[in-house]
Amino acid sequence: MSELLKNIDERTKLAGTNKLEILMFTLGQDSRSGRREIFGINVFKVREVMRIPPITQAPEMPPAVEGMVSLRKALVPVIDLAKYTGVKTDTKPGIMIVTEYNGHTQGFLVEAVDTILRLDWSAMKVPPDMLNAQMGGLVTAVTELANGNLVMMMDVEKVLAETGQFYEDSAIKNVKPLGVSGRTVFFADDSSVARKQIAGTLEAMQVNYISAINGRQAWEGLRKLADQADANGGKVNEMVQVILTDVEMPEMDGYMLTRKVKEDKRFSGIPVLMHSSLSSISNQQLGKAVGVDEYVSKFEPQRLAQTLGRLLAADKSQPVTG
Repeated sequence: MSELLKNIDERTKLAGTNKLEILMFTLGQDSRSGRREIFGINVFKVREVMRIPPITQAPEMPPAVEGMVSLRKALVPVIDLAKYTGVKTDTKPGIMIVTEYNGHTQGFLVEAVDTILRLDWSAMKVPPDMLNAQMGGLVTAVTELANGNLVMMMDVEKVLAETGQFYEDSAIKNVKPLGVSGRTVFFADDSSVARKQIAGTLEAMQVNYISAINGRQAWEGLRKLADQADANGGKVNEMVQVILTDVEMPEMDGYMLTRKVKEDKRFSGIPVLMHSSLSSISNQQLGKAVGVDEYVSKFEPQRLAQTLGRLLAADKSQPVTG
């Protein structure tokens, strides 16, 4: 099983190429539909794939949280993804995928893991409305395999937020107004939970915003703003003062979006703030390699507000660097 994760450092070279690798897994055959759906998770976030160790039950845990396990002397919460997603199956989970988000480690119980699939983010499509409704907004992207099967990219941030692993709405209450009017942030994120947190933070700051659900939509929107500015004889930095982007997004990721922004002189002087749960030093370095000005981990509204406040309060006519 460890063969699946060998040479993971090599995968960091995918940054800026709009490519990704996902670990495919199943949760069991759903007795309601008779189907065994295939889900995916970004390999960057996977730390280990292992047989399930002994789980210690803990009181007052959400229903999908099975308890805690001890990994290298650290207690790690364990979430049964079949229970969380509502998959009705007679198959017991046999594998635990250990993941890391924003420095938080947790285990996901699954039926089995398959292979690692390398593909272009452009092959990951926004899920159709019907699938989105059926899965309760849990899927951020889908792709079709050669055999016709669908792989669904799970919104792990939503899973973690709804099982109490991190992020509380109350954290936004302490965010203060910016105190400077006429500022606008353009942000892109495929996670509904993350978009809600970003929007809530900006509203608390009394800052205007424009949002997009992926990098491609963001790039199209930004180009339209730039074209509009050109037509009116103005500059796009009079319309948008900060661009905030996630890393993992279908159709175009945050690295590629940043690269396109930095290559277009019309956006000169507008800082790009990367906002991601891929919070390791290596991921921050990858962001800087494509021109990211600042990097903030997700689900830290106070830090996000502080960084945005510094960038937005800067003189718009001057380039802002990290």
